[in-house]
This record gives sequence, structure tokens and C-alpha cells, in this order.
Amino acid sequence: MARGWESKSVEQQQAENLGPRNTQKALTPEEKAQAATKQAVQLARSQVLQQLQATQHPRHREMLEKALADLNEKLARLG
Repeated sequence: MARGWESKSVEQQQAENLGPRNTQKALTPEEKAQAATKQAVQLARSQVLQQLQATQHPRHREMLEKALADLNEKLARLG
């Protein structure tokens, strides 16, 4: 046996690690698709925000602000 394996605390830790890990309910395919869509919109929104902070050209800023508004609307619809 490996050194330390006979201690009770190690055995308890291993038993805890083998227990059920996923305490969340299983998602339906529709819920998974909605979560993936929401994550994609959030990622796009963060990219637009990052570009908005870096841009100085007024036309580009206007375009990014419109894109941000559209993404915010999509997020609101997704919940």
C-alpha cells in the first residue's frame, strides 16, 4: 500500500470525491440550446463592450452602441 492510504481521513476524502457530483437537474435539449445561445450573446456583448472602450472614431462608436443595444435586447428576451 502507498504511504498514508491507511489513514481514515484519506479514505473519507476519497469517498466524498466518489459521491454524486452533479447536484443540478438535468437540462432538456431546449434548455441546453437556450443556455448556449445566452452564453454566446453574453460573449458577443463583452467583446462589443471591449471594442467600445478602445474605439475613438465616432462612426465606429455609433455602430458598436447599436450592436450593444441589440445584444442587450436579445439578453432581455432570453431571460
